[in-house]
Formats: sequence, C-alpha cells, structure tokens
Amino acid sequence: MNETGRASNWFTPLRFGALLALLIVAFFPQVLLGWQTFVVRDYGFFSYPNAAFQRDCFWHGELPFWNPYNECGVPFLAQWNTLALYPPSLIYLLLPLPWSLSFFCLLHLWLAGMGMYFLARRWTDNNFAAAFAGLAFSFNGLTLNLLMWPSHIATFAWMPWVVLAVESAWQFGGKKIPIAALVGTLQMLAGGPETIFLTWTLLAILWIRHFLRGDTLRLPTLWRFPLVVLLVAGLSAAQLLPFLDLASHSQRDAGYADLHWSMPATGWANFLVPTAFGNTVNMGVFFQHDQTWTSSYYPGIAALWLALASVWQFQKPRARLLAIIAVVSLIFAFGEHTPVYPFLYKTVPILSRMTYPIKYVLLLLFLLPLLAAFSLAGIQKHERIEKCFLRPGIVLLALIGLALFLVGRHPLPGDDIPAAIANGCSRIVFLLVIAALFFLLGRNRQPALQRWMPLLLLVIAWLDVVTHEPVQNPVASPGIYASDLVRKKLALDPSPEAGISRVMPTPASVDRFAHTATSIPENNFLVGRLGCQADCNLLDHIPKVDGFYSLVPHDWAPVRMLLYNESANVSQLEDFLGVCQVTATNDIYQWQSRSNYSPLITTGQKAIVADDTAVLQAMTQPDFDGRKVVYLAPAPGATNVPAARGRIVKTDFGNHRVEIDADASEPSVVVVAQTYYRHWQAFVDDRPATLFRANVAFQAVPIPAGPHHVRLQYIDRTFRAGLAVALVTLLVCAAMTVFCHRKKD
Repeated sequence: MNETGRASNWFTPLRFGALLALLIVAFFPQVLLGWQTFVVRDYGFFSYPNAAFQRDCFWHGELPFWNPYNECGVPFLAQWNTLALYPPSLIYLLLPLPWSLSFFCLLHLWLAGMGMYFLARRWTDNNFAAAFAGLAFSFNGLTLNLLMWPSHIATFAWMPWVVLAVESAWQFGGKKIPIAALVGTLQMLAGGPETIFLTWTLLAILWIRHFLRGDTLRLPTLWRFPLVVLLVAGLSAAQLLPFLDLASHSQRDAGYADLHWSMPATGWANFLVPTAFGNTVNMGVFFQHDQTWTSSYYPGIAALWLALASVWQFQKPRARLLAIIAVVSLIFAFGEHTPVYPFLYKTVPILSRMTYPIKYVLLLLFLLPLLAAFSLAGIQKHERIEKCFLRPGIVLLALIGLALFLVGRHPLPGDDIPAAIANGCSRIVFLLVIAALFFLLGRNRQPALQRWMPLLLLVIAWLDVVTHEPVQNPVASPGIYASDLVRKKLALDPSPEAGISRVMPTPASVDRFAHTATSIPENNFLVGRLGCQADCNLLDHIPKVDGFYSLVPHDWAPVRMLLYNESANVSQLEDFLGVCQVTATNDIYQWQSRSNYSPLITTGQKAIVADDTAVLQAMTQPDFDGRKVVYLAPAPGATNVPAARGRIVKTDFGNHRVEIDADASEPSVVVVAQTYYRHWQAFVDDRPATLFRANVAFQAVPIPAGPHHVRLQYIDRTFRAGLAVALVTLLVCAAMTVFCHRKKD
C-alpha cells in the first residue's frame, strides 16, 4: 500500500467525526457558544417563532395541534415541517432558547456529514474517499443554506443514513429491516416532503438495479424493500395521516404549484462562480435573479472536479447510474428553462404538488459527494492520476472562463460585476491549488508529505466552500428573540389578546416589507417583528389574521385573498374578525388602532343559509355587519334563524379548547371568528352539537333559548388513528428484532 493509501486509513469514523465537529466549531463559534444566533430569512420569520410556540405548548403539557395566533387559527402539527413529532426536537424543547435551536441545526449539519461518510465508505471501501464525501455533503452552499430551516436540514441530514440503512435491509434482511424502518421514520418525522420524496425515489431506482443485477437472491430483495416502506409509513402514521388530511382539505389543489423559482438559465454558472448573475441587496446575502429559495448550491470546486472525473475516468457501474440521476435532477432543476420538466409537470400529477423546481438540486448535491468519493477511491489504483483529472480540470477552467466572460460582456440588471469577477478568479486559484494537490496525491515520493496530503485537501476544500460567497447565515444577538418585545416596546392600545381581538398587517405593509429588506439582517428582523410580519407574532403572543404557512384550510384561503386584495372593501370584514390594530399606511412597523371591531365570539345574529360566492360578495358590502347577520354554508341541518336577543356571558379561549357561556332569548347561534376546520367539534351543555361553517371560513354553533355552556374542542381523529397504527407497527418492529436475535442465537 502506498503512502496515500496508508494516510486514507487515518480517517477512521472517530477521527473524521472529530475533524468535522472541529470545522463546524471553527465556522460557527459564536453560535455554538451562545453569543449570537441565526436570524436571516425563514429562520427568524418562521423557524424560530414556531419552535418557540411548540416549546410553549410542550411546557403546558400540550401537543401543538392548533395555532390560534395565525391565519385566524391554523393546524400546526399537521403542517409536517413544524417538527411537532420529531424526537430530536426535545433538544430545543428542553434546553434554553435561542441557543438550543441553533445547536439543533448545527448538530444535524454534523449528522449529515457522518451519514455521508458511512455511506461513501460502504460504497468505496476507502476512508479518505468517505471523509471527503462527508465533508462535501456538510459543507456546500445548499446544505449551509438549509440551516435556516430546522426541518429541511434535519431531513437532508438523514438522507444518507436512510439510503445506507434501507440498502442494507434489502440486501441482508433480518434485524436490518426494523433498523431501516426506524431510520426512515426519523427522516419522515423531520418533515421535508421534497427531500423525502427524492430520497425514496433514489432508493427505488437503486432497489430495481439491485434486483435486476441479482447481486443477492432476487425473491428476498423483492419483498424486503416494500416491507421497509410499509413499516416506515406505519411508524410515521401519527404525522402522515394529519398531514395528508390537511393537504386534502387545504388550498393546495392539484396544479396549485407552478414552475416559479426554477434554476435560472444562467444557473449553471453558479456551480463554478457562485456570485455570478445575482446580487447581495437582500440582507447582505447573495441571491440569483429570479430564484431565492436557496442562496447557493455551490458544491466546491474539488467536489465538482472529482465528480466529473468519476464519470470521465473511473466508470464504476454504480457511479454511472448516479451520474445519470444527477444529470436528470439538474435538468429538472432548470424547470421552465427546458422543455423536459414542463412536459412531465403536466403529465405526472404528483409533480404538480412540488413547489419550486430548484429543489431538485437537493438530489444533485446529495449525489456529487458520492461521485467524488468514487474518484478518490480510484486514486490508489493509478500511479499517475494527474492524467485522469487533466481533462475534467481543463473543462472546469474553461467553463469558469466562459462564466466570467458572460458576466463581463452580458451582465443582467443588478449584477455586481466586480464582485463576480473577483469571485471567479478566487475559484481559479482554488482550482489550481487543488490541481497541485491532486498531482502530489498521485505520486509516491516524499512519504511525509504524502501522509498530510489527504488532510490538506479536505482543509482546502472546506476553505473553498466557506469563502465562496458573502455570509449565507448571518447572525445577531439572541436578544432579538426576547419574549413579548413588541408588546413592551409598542404598548398597543387596545391590546390584541387571544379570543378577544387581533392585529392585521395591511396589504401595503406586507408588500413593502417583502420588497424593502434592509442590508443588516438584525435590523431587518426587528422591523419585521415590530410589524408582526410572517410568524413573528408568535414571539409576542399576538393574534393576527395572516401568517406564513405552507398549508391553510381550503375554506380560509378565499377569505384571506379577499382581505389582502387592496381593491376590495374589507373594513366590515375586519370588524367581524376583531381587528383592533392595523399597520400604518406609511410605516410597516407603526400601528393604528381601530375602535369598531367586534368581539371574536358573538351571538344573536340573524342566520342566513347562502353559498360561498354570494357570502364573499356580501362581506365586501358597506352594510355587512357581523354582529347582526351570519351566513351559514349549505349543510344538513343548516336553516335560517331569526335574530334574537343574546349575550356572551363568559369565555375561556385556549389553543385547543374554547369555553363559552351564552344566553339567548330565542333559539340562536354562537358565532366564533376562528377558522373552521373539520377537527373542531362542538358540544352544548356537554352534548355533541353540530358545528357549522359560517361566513365562508368560520365557526357557528346553534343553541336553544336560555343559558347554555358551549365548548369547542380540537379532536384530531386522524392523529389518534395514526398513533394507534404507529404503536402497532412499533410492536411489529420490536417482535421482528427479538425474532431475528433468537434466530441468530
């Protein structure tokens, strides 16, 4: 074995794990020490507020089924990406925020690298190749971008572990099957649907290849993979069933998604020159034109070079298949800029539910480190490997030159040309340094130097990625997430309270905030928080009429569109929704009080049965008054009810339960301006009652004359059914493990 081969054995799992942890600490020391915290984009406006809400529910002994603070009420657990049932969420539920959520994300960054290390080591039988793949998977532009979404970084981190475990299950069976099921379930519960879809699509392809090649007995291979799929679905049922139920009753009908945020036609250049064709106007973070889902997908010049060399020179059968899948995922990522994906988008219904074609780079960035590992594994079999890498290296150099030429001669509006050229030149420097390292790795001279070459290559590859563009994950003082900061600073009067009143950022303020992000991320977040943008209101326990969620109940969607239609007259609708504060017309974080708003719970209105189209029209009329009239959706038992004298005596409004004492002179309805959803159930005097959909998207309960106690309770039967299925499946997995253990003995 040459010195390179001996050096490769140095990268044991323990040593690589320590090295990866050291590099993460070196890049995020202030975050791991708790001095600063992530803040940019969805981390501050979605991830952290929802983690804080989940934590509040946890310490009150509740599962977070329902969020009453956003969208006039919206399912929370069923969103899937809220991590409500993901076991490692205990990290930020038990440990102090905000440090624990940042630690949660960085821990999964380490987990991602370790998973890729073990997968690449299995496929290449080479520790050095595995270490490079693990580093390239943890440190690339896309994975670093995913840190702003705890659910996405967690799901992506489990991807190599799932492939490793499930492949072992169909090859060896036995106790590998329940292990694969548990690993797959952890990824499922993490809640990144696109990554999960791509993971199991890749596994299906690998399984078919394995079956056709007959590498193991075909019959066991045939049934083991479907069994793992069934076990994962069963173990995940408590999360999957509520999600599928919400998805089927949400605004996302078939065809809801479009080809928005495809990879730009110039996007190929960003694999080589990360800051080409874009700018850093938004919070100082670089984004391409017409695509802002990810701030980068730069794989690192070494990983890209090695991946090309793998296809070019070291043509392993598995590597060829992975290369084909990588090319297909790249074509799909271009979305509307090629004819391929638009055609499939129209002919394959499931693709129409996947938003943003750019997300196909998830699969591409998973495959590139593996292809790179095949190249490094081939180094030990070639005395002069510089020949193997010469052609792909020249191609990369030429493509970087072409990208720089296009940036200089054909820039797009808003391009920062000097920054892009400097960035491209620095990539050329890294390319040349890495070329020298490749040259030295292929020779057996100077043994002492050879022993350090693999480690030096990893460090240079890491430096390439961490310097490839301006900071992707800006940080700020943890104080920006202090609880009730807005209430203390603004002292809103009247004060919005759950079950009593709400605030409403106006359409103009929402639009202005979306298009005027400041260059300082901390200031940008504080401005957004003061204006209750996205889900920041959760940090201050301020109810509001909108929110930032992937899925909302189908009936609420048209009302929300009406509220945020600037040409519509919605003042009377705002009264019905209890809007006590709206943002000022000329300032997105100053509030103006409203005095004519209704209580969120009322009774005595005249009830009229009418279809949604007519009701939406009626609610924009000047004479609409939610105190006097309520429109019931056509349903069995829904009838017109005359107005009656009535009053609400007492209310108690919780996350999953509303208690109301009402008194009416005649049969009447109790109207609750909370989003109607099928898992809310009504009880009058502790007897089941009908809950009607009122004013298109809200709740109404008929009551007889006299004093009555009305209770609304959120009871998710899909969750209960899913939990029962998960427990039974867990018992099956335990029985399989015991059986396999006894059989082995």
